[in-house]
Amino acid sequence: MRTVALIDGEHYPSVVRDALRELPYEVAAAVMVGGTEKLRGEEEYGVPLCATLDDALDEHEPELVYDLSDEPVLGPRERFLAASRVLARGLPYEGADFRFEPPPLQRFDLPSLGIVGTGKRVGKTAVAGYVARLLAADRDVVVVAMGRGGPAEPELAEVPPTLERLLELSRGGRHAASDYLEDAALAGVVTVGCRRCGGGLAGATVTSNVAAGAELAAARSPDLVIFEGSGAALPPVDPRTRLLVAGAHQPPDLVTGYLNAYRILVSDLVLLTMADEGARHEELRAAIGELKPDVPVVATVLRPRPVADVAGRRVAFFSTAPEHVLERLGEHLRAEHGADVVHLSGNLARRDALRRELDKCDADVYLVEIKAAAIDVVAEAAGERGIAVVFADNEVLPLPGEPDLDAELRTLAAAASAESARR
Repeated sequence: MRTVALIDGEHYPSVVRDALRELPYEVAAAVMVGGTEKLRGEEEYGVPLCATLDDALDEHEPELVYDLSDEPVLGPRERFLAASRVLARGLPYEGADFRFEPPPLQRFDLPSLGIVGTGKRVGKTAVAGYVARLLAADRDVVVVAMGRGGPAEPELAEVPPTLERLLELSRGGRHAASDYLEDAALAGVVTVGCRRCGGGLAGATVTSNVAAGAELAAARSPDLVIFEGSGAALPPVDPRTRLLVAGAHQPPDLVTGYLNAYRILVSDLVLLTMADEGARHEELRAAIGELKPDVPVVATVLRPRPVADVAGRRVAFFSTAPEHVLERLGEHLRAEHGADVVHLSGNLARRDALRRELDKCDADVYLVEIKAAAIDVVAEAAGERGIAVVFADNEVLPLPGEPDLDAELRTLAAAASAESARR
């Protein structure tokens, strides 16, 4: 296997030369990544030395990068960054007791956009729904959504599911708030529901049925297929373009560190959600820019949008939003939608707390995101008490002075079509 090695000057050159010879690979070149303690000048390593990792990858086209360095030159943070850069080139990164493989991605020939996240609850499904609605205005869009609670066999949703249909699914033991059902109900586009289990550091899944879901989508010959990831897991399909969703509330060293750096490097647009007052979005933007200077970054907030009129009605709003933004969401519902908000909850993912709230909640309408316990707890309670249920969509709103989000998304879609035509 043709290999580029990473070496440092904290090892004696003779030790490195012997180690290079002992590797069970064909070492084509080495990159000196730092360190001077053991260097006397004009060292020879028996292979060409490249100035940078990118130079070595471009010139020697290896099949593997092997790390022979160590602390203090490359510590854990620096090694994850090196691993991310190598994985972004589609290559494995190996060392003494580790090996990182790029997530296996199946070829997909139609125009496609991947939407992935840096973790759970960063607003990825809200973004996917927004993107689907926007782009479906002038093209045929299909969403393939991968979730932890998706169906055993890929399932096509050609019409938006009603509340009654979601209750029927829930009572049959299904996860009736799966991402594909949320997309179908709120975005109004055809969706394919898939599932996965497990997630690696770079986003690979242990198992998924997305490949079969991709075939279902392709059979419809749409203008664009949107592949929606799950948590930090990537759909195992190679899209033409990719959008990364990160939470502005997340620490910068998490968003740009570990193998999230890989996610940034393979993305064409980064969307920072939940950039409400107090969020660290400018710090995040700077950190992302250091990693990939040419990637556009748009800071946004998420705001609830009832799909039916709630003006003048006493509304209890149920969501997965963090507690510190709940009052801001309530104010938005009052100001923009005329709701008389009497209760705000972020407990959709905490069933016991949710049930206790419902026991004390007096409202005319339950306004609910289609997530977690929305159907099996909130909608069931509403049915028992004769209370109306209205679904809440999310608007993705750029902060003042940010790039034009819709224009950036249309650019991604156009690039996906152009890249598909080239291939």
